[in-house]
Amino acid sequence: MKIIVTDEVSAEGLALLTQEPRIQLDVKLGLSKEQLLSVIGDYDVIITRSGTTVDKALLDAGTRLKMIARAGVGIDNVDVDYASSKGVIVVNAPFGNTNSAAEHTMALLLSFCRNVTVANNSLKGGDWKRAPFTGHELKGKTAGVIGIGKVGGRVVSRLKAFECEVLACDPYIGVKRAHDLGVKLVSHDEIYKHCDIITVHTPLNEETKGMISAREFGLMKSGVIVLNVARGGIIEEQAMLDNLNSGKVIGGAFDVWSVEPPATETLKQLIGHKNMVVTPHLGANTFEAQVNVAIDVSKEIVNYLDDQPLENAVNIPRFDMALMDQMRPFLNLMSVMCDFGVQLVDGNPEKLTFAYAGSIAHYDCSPLTVCGLSALLNRMVDQDVNMVNASLIAEQMGIAVEETKSTQSDAFSNVITLVIEGGGKRRLVSGTLFEGAPRIVRLRDYTMDFAPEEHMLLLNYNDRPGMIGRIGTIMGQHEINIGSMNLGRREKKGEAMVILSLDSAVQPNVQAEIQAATEATFIKALHMRVGACTRSCGCGV
Repeated sequence: MKIIVTDEVSAEGLALLTQEPRIQLDVKLGLSKEQLLSVIGDYDVIITRSGTTVDKALLDAGTRLKMIARAGVGIDNVDVDYASSKGVIVVNAPFGNTNSAAEHTMALLLSFCRNVTVANNSLKGGDWKRAPFTGHELKGKTAGVIGIGKVGGRVVSRLKAFECEVLACDPYIGVKRAHDLGVKLVSHDEIYKHCDIITVHTPLNEETKGMISAREFGLMKSGVIVLNVARGGIIEEQAMLDNLNSGKVIGGAFDVWSVEPPATETLKQLIGHKNMVVTPHLGANTFEAQVNVAIDVSKEIVNYLDDQPLENAVNIPRFDMALMDQMRPFLNLMSVMCDFGVQLVDGNPEKLTFAYAGSIAHYDCSPLTVCGLSALLNRMVDQDVNMVNASLIAEQMGIAVEETKSTQSDAFSNVITLVIEGGGKRRLVSGTLFEGAPRIVRLRDYTMDFAPEEHMLLLNYNDRPGMIGRIGTIMGQHEINIGSMNLGRREKKGEAMVILSLDSAVQPNVQAEIQAATEATFIKALHMRVGACTRSCGCGV
């Protein structure tokens, strides 16, 4: 695997990759856009920070790219949707710099409240002045934290240590999380109306871009302090400048900017404002954080090489990692079932239904569905399909995908059912796990019980004496050994379904001979992929 590093990333953190014999690591910093486009086609992975824009042009040029590794939290410099359409995995390091960002938030807040930067410059300039630098205490202030994820949660803890009353707003966080942090969850508007200090810790996306603008500043108390150590553009900078100039905002501290390096007149005025404490995007810039994020993305790359689950892939549905050990066998079962079921149909399906019954239905099954979709489509299209692009490809092919769940299951504690519909035909396959191993327990309306093998033969015929003998005789004549046989039927002398596990493949001429001898209404030779789940799936089985 060839990896290119295009931004400053800790060499200590990349040691895991430099010591890996399967990896060639090339550090190429300061490349122009044209230079990067000319070389990216040679690489499987690109490791970046915020200095490299991974856009459509770069993704088109990166014909070998399998992964984009962002050594940091933010991915706004990566076109995730287009990467997904090309099956490229995007991973980040959401936890490596959380402590660094939280501490930097407090450093900026305290620097403003105690006039550290201006007093420092004054004293170094030869003056001895104290009165102009009278500050503000945090004790007793009401602080509003918007976004209480990994960084925001740490900021909450630090604010409380300074004896602030803390209000929090986060629509994606449960009441228990707020309770554990000791904060009250309120609406956005309540934050603006009641807080003396407001700090944002959310990602930058369509929902949060310009989230705090003129309207929100209009709701704020006079004398409020506003901080942004998250992403530039969450707070509308012209509105911030206007409210600093009017005196409504007594001061602020920004580490991030909508344009980096700042180039607009608004940003220059904001940075130069006497009541602003500013830094050039240093939230993650500690030695410890730089090592941590590099280690995190390096681990993800090695996980990919070793076919292990990716913990921080932003465009792959995934289970809670605490559940991965117990869900991994179901991922394998799903892949096996889909590899089996897709071989029973001719042409592209119009609808796929993934049904989950039993205790498994209590969990989020979307990773199972996407894993199955990937396994199906890999048999149907020429391009590589994985869990990143499976849903997009299905949509482009006009395939409807449905997921159903029921906590009730009659015969087994857990059952997964795949239904493939198209061309007026319907194929149904149900499977479960026996001691962790995949078993097929239903085909169409026949109760079955077999473990899928590499070579199999499935046929339907009218049940009558001598049929099994005829099949065995023909197989013997062609030196094809039958490993096991499973028979399903609804009634005596009615239609029967037989599935044979074989030691070798059935050639077309043998298949035709068996069909003629049994007058089979349906016959299909099946070849299951050894191991069933491959790296291209991306599920980590």
